[in-house]
Amino acid sequence: MAARRRRSLLVRLLVVSIVVALCAIAATAWLAAQTTTVAIKQAQGQALADDARIYDTLVGHAATHKDWAGIEPVVRALGEQTGRHIALTTSDRRLIVGTLPLPDKPSAVVDPLAADPAMSAAQAGDRIDARATGPFQLTPAERDKLKADVESVLGCVRTRTGYGSSEELPTGRTLLRVSENAAATVNSCSQGVDLTAPTVTETSALHELTQLVNACLTAKGQAGVDVQLSQNGQPVAAAASRPAPLATGEHVESVAECLAVARRQQLRPYVAPAALLFVNTPSEASAGLDLSATSRWRIIGVAALVLLVTVLAAVFAGSRLVRPLRALTGAARRMQEGDDSARVRVTGSDEIAELAVAFNDMADSRERLESQRKAMVSDIAHELRTPLSNIRGWLEAAQDGVTEPDQALVSSLMEEALLLQHIVDDLQDLAMADAGRLRLHPERLHLADLLGQVVAAHRQRADGVLLGVQVRGDPELDADPVRLRQAIGNLVTNALRHTEPGGSVTVTGRQDGDWVTVDVTDTGSGISAEDLPRVFDRFWRAEKSRNRQSGGSGLGLAIVRQLAEAHGGTVTAVSELGRGSTFTVRIPVHDSSLTGS
Repeated sequence: MAARRRRSLLVRLLVVSIVVALCAIAATAWLAAQTTTVAIKQAQGQALADDARIYDTLVGHAATHKDWAGIEPVVRALGEQTGRHIALTTSDRRLIVGTLPLPDKPSAVVDPLAADPAMSAAQAGDRIDARATGPFQLTPAERDKLKADVESVLGCVRTRTGYGSSEELPTGRTLLRVSENAAATVNSCSQGVDLTAPTVTETSALHELTQLVNACLTAKGQAGVDVQLSQNGQPVAAAASRPAPLATGEHVESVAECLAVARRQQLRPYVAPAALLFVNTPSEASAGLDLSATSRWRIIGVAALVLLVTVLAAVFAGSRLVRPLRALTGAARRMQEGDDSARVRVTGSDEIAELAVAFNDMADSRERLESQRKAMVSDIAHELRTPLSNIRGWLEAAQDGVTEPDQALVSSLMEEALLLQHIVDDLQDLAMADAGRLRLHPERLHLADLLGQVVAAHRQRADGVLLGVQVRGDPELDADPVRLRQAIGNLVTNALRHTEPGGSVTVTGRQDGDWVTVDVTDTGSGISAEDLPRVFDRFWRAEKSRNRQSGGSGLGLAIVRQLAEAHGGTVTAVSELGRGSTFTVRIPVHDSSLTGS
């Protein structure tokens, strides 16, 4: 029973549905998680990019302005472009621009002298934004002259080497960018012009910065330095012209620290004061995936509900599928137990309904064949009983001395024996045809010759019936001559048996395209319309009395049908009661299905 349940179609359908549902839920959950993760990462990345843009823009404004006046349109534009709420306050949280209320914690501190290198143009060392130039900002005349000198030298260098470029710093100084091995070419093209020499503005700013740095170093007990511009235009400390002790690690650190402090001290009057930056979304909600305990239970509940609905749907669909199959199984078992009336009620028009219709058709055919089998067994017993009873009766009479075993008795017994042999031969032919073992030996035949032989063999049995043959042309065909003569002979015998003296039986042959047609027409008693469909059934006779004077064994026409079909042909009959009948055999001229023994 357990094994049967495991093999049950409903159980298998349920298992498959559950597996599919679980896979679908898992795939959907994975896809949703992946999609959400990607969306969150993209949103976070965009948020970081927007934050960096906002921060860098505000730091740049602070580096180039002495206060925050005029910042409101800049903040408004940034808010429209990024969709964020932006607010600036002083260090003591007095509102500069934006709206209240503000978040508890600021997003960043906007100070160009202590900027975040990852989000602005600040140097990683001193964290001073490169746009904070202060007293190092060149005058227009200085900027134009230096730019003209650089462009002149750059044109010469490009002519000679094919390479070179220029870069303008926030201070207005233009730098010449060439490869290291082009130094000689630069010296040759500059013709005594020193492109790295500080301008008057830069010299004044460097002098001020040097004093601030040395004051810091003196306070630390360290030797002073000179501040110069590097090749990149940045202030750097160099050894002072006066004698100084050997540079130590402590001295180097002190110089770097004092240079950064001095630069901030020098630039402070030229930049806006530090401000607190507050940035958030309008809904103050952060993008994320809520995986709290409540959310997890909600997800589990939805998945369980989907699984439950899937199981219920599978059970409903499986029950509708299995119910008619069980009905079919029950009907088949009842039929196996001998109930030939077992049928299945057909509902719907799907494949299972078609199966039920096919089963009912099979049951009807089986019941019909069983009835025919029983009738045939009864007919065979009856057909064999009569000649056997006659033979036994005459032999018992001769044995008891009632009759003399003369020539007449022997002839009568021989006639009954021949009848028995005829019935047995006919049954053997039908059995071989049913089993597919009726072998044909085809050869090329002239239809006129074959029909002439059949008619000649039956003339002695005509008994006053006019028997004739007509053949149109000279048709030829491939067929077994013995079997074809047997089929036509059976039709002629049947026609003579049902035609009264003075009537006629005509055998007509012709060729119709790829077919040869033989008609056997008589003027006999004919067959009624209701009996005509059964004329080729085994042991069927139009004469219900089974009188041997008016009917044969009832197998002749059945044999004709089997022989015609064995040749790839057909046999049909038309008849009118009291007017006669016509039996038509159609055989293909060439039939590739015929095989020899």
